[in-house]
Amino acid sequence: MLYSTEVEHMCRVAKGPDHGPAPIPQEGRWVQAREIKDISGLTHGVGWCAPQQGACKLTLNVKDGIIQEALIETIGCSGMTHSAAMAAEILTGKTILEAMNTDLVCDAINTAMRELFLQITYGRTQTAFSEGGLPIGAGLEDLGKGLRSQVGTMYGTVAKGVRYLEMAEGYVTRLALDENDEVIGYEFVHLGKMMESVEKGVEAAEAMKKATGSYGRFDEAVRYINPRHQ
Repeated sequence: MLYSTEVEHMCRVAKGPDHGPAPIPQEGRWVQAREIKDISGLTHGVGWCAPQQGACKLTLNVKDGIIQEALIETIGCSGMTHSAAMAAEILTGKTILEAMNTDLVCDAINTAMRELFLQITYGRTQTAFSEGGLPIGAGLEDLGKGLRSQVGTMYGTVAKGVRYLEMAEGYVTRLALDENDEVIGYEFVHLGKMMESVEKGVEAAEAMKKATGSYGRFDEAVRYINPRHQ
């Protein structure tokens, strides 16, 4: 340890009481976190890349400082999906400090990791006041049927109006319009349910029919349009 001349010539003054760090809430307990192994919790965070072309929602389940579970959801950038595939392998098994200082391939994922690091180390996790936290696998609860991310994709222009493309219910196939050409409902295919049926041996056309539903006053429409081609 190197000291400056000024410090070398100072007399020593004894340090008073040291009560340690302020306790933070973690999985139903108050913890004085002194080491990485003192950190636990499940939480979510969102990150974005420098050009803000895409974004990442990251979910981590940390137990005793180690990332036991990671859910990575990306949107807006095709390359980001491949980055997520690599990051999913990279993150698990690392301490949160290691993960914070690891290149997670994509800026959006790195930024999400930074945001989660702050939440977790400050005791702002989703499980801060949940006794025992959540089991490994709880991250999947954010996904819909068939383990698909909850995605909403909408598009609109002044000239041609709005187009619903994807809702929480699924892939939108038709929009229902009334006599004023206003949207009053939509038809959708729940792709998660459809693929589960196909995997069980149901013919694709039949599986699609079973996974098709509608919302709003769909049956009262004056006409229907395909939001992608009309």
